[in-house]
Amino acid sequence: MSTENTINETTNPACFLGAVMPSCLRLSLKTKWFEMTRAGIKTEDYREINEYWIRRLTNCITDLTEAKNELIKGGKAAIEKYPSLLDIPDHFTPKKFDINVMTLGYPSNNDKERILKIEHKGIRIRTGKPEWGAESNKLYFVIMHGAILA
Repeated sequence: MSTENTINETTNPACFLGAVMPSCLRLSLKTKWFEMTRAGIKTEDYREINEYWIRRLTNCITDLTEAKNELIKGGKAAIEKYPSLLDIPDHFTPKKFDINVMTLGYPSNNDKERILKIEHKGIRIRTGKPEWGAESNKLYFVIMHGAILA
């Protein structure tokens, strides 16, 4: 029997049956925030509550403008009522992510110095820390980081 035409898991890792690739949330950062994240100082990132980020971070099952307006108008009451995306009835379910891939700008895939892979610890809706780039008393999608993986 010839082994030339045999495809196995060693020569072709894509052949693993039932293999599940981790879901990655890729976020581009400016130098200041990237360096603070790499140093373990900044443990969360903030994204505007707008139609783009609602679509990117959630499986929204309602009109995006209506959902955005409900979140923004809710202010502090929304934070208390909906600390997690899962708590917002009939609007959102968060997309499942395993890893946050943080990049310094838009590097090539082999530029390891400008790419951080971090454990994804969930997404909340709340205010952020001004020292980490958030505006005071403004609601954000807060993307939480765990351990640095690579």
